[in-house]
Amino acid sequence: MQTNTPSRSTIRLTRRGRLALVVTGAVLAGTAVAVPLLIMRDDGDSRPTTLVIPEGRRASQVYAAVDKALALPAGTTARSAARARLALPDEAQGNPEGYLFPATYPLDEKATPEGLLTRMVDTANQKFNGAPITAGAQRNAMNVYQAITVASIIQAEASTKADMGKVARVIFNRLERGMPLQMDSTVNYALNRSTLRTKATDTDVDSPYNSYRRMGLPPTPIGNPGEDAVRAAVNPAPGDWLYFVTVKPGDTRFTADQAEHQRNVAEFEARRPRSGEPAKK
Repeated sequence: MQTNTPSRSTIRLTRRGRLALVVTGAVLAGTAVAVPLLIMRDDGDSRPTTLVIPEGRRASQVYAAVDKALALPAGTTARSAARARLALPDEAQGNPEGYLFPATYPLDEKATPEGLLTRMVDTANQKFNGAPITAGAQRNAMNVYQAITVASIIQAEASTKADMGKVARVIFNRLERGMPLQMDSTVNYALNRSTLRTKATDTDVDSPYNSYRRMGLPPTPIGNPGEDAVRAAVNPAPGDWLYFVTVKPGDTRFTADQAEHQRNVAEFEARRPRSGEPAKK
C-alpha cells in the first residue's frame, strides 16, 4: 500500500474530471450550485422574505449574501461578525467558519446581520452538539470542531451524497497513514477562490490551509457543511481507499491502489476528447 507522497510531477485527475499535473491523491473542490439565495415576495414588494444559505458556502459568501439581503454596504456583515457575541466553540477562536449553518432563514423588517449570524450559529450548535455527532466524533478520535472541519472538506469534495462517506474514509485513511490530505479544496480556500482548475504552482502557496505542504487537518473548516456531510464525517464508510477520481458524471471511483487509480485516470483521458475539454499540460 502506497503511504509515501508521490512525485511532484505525477499526473493526477481531480474528482470533477479535470486533468492536472500535481500530486496523485488530491481531489477537487466542488463548485457552487446555482441556488436563488433570496426569495422575493410576490406582492410587488422589493424586499426579500427569506435568505437561503446552501451547503458549502464560505463565511465570506454568507456575509455577502446577508449584505445583499438587507441592502447593506459590502463588508457590513463581516464587520458585524467580528463584533457579535456568537456562541462558537473555543477552538474556533471567534471565527464562525463552519458554524453558519446552511438553511433557509426568514427576513423580517427588523432583521440585522448580528441577528442572522446568531441564528445561524445557534442552529449549528443545535445540529452539531447532540449525542449522535459528539459520540461519532469521539469514535473517530476527534472533537466536534475537528469533525466539522472534516465535514467541510467532504462537502467541497464529494460529487454526490452517496460519495460523502467514501470521501470521509479517504480523509481518515490518509490521516492515519501520516499522508498529507492533498485536497484542492483547501488550496482554493487558501487562495480565496473556487475553481475547477488547480495548477501545480497553486499547491506551493504558503498557508496553513495548504494540505499539500501541511500535515493533518486545516486549522478551521473551509466552508459551512450541511447535515449529510457532517453525518459522513462521523460515520465514514468502511474501506481502504486513498484516491478517487470522477471518470464520467455519476462514476466516481475510489481505490487504495495507485496503479488502479492511474488506470482510472487513463480511462478518463480516453473519454476526454469526446467531452471537448482541453487537457492541461
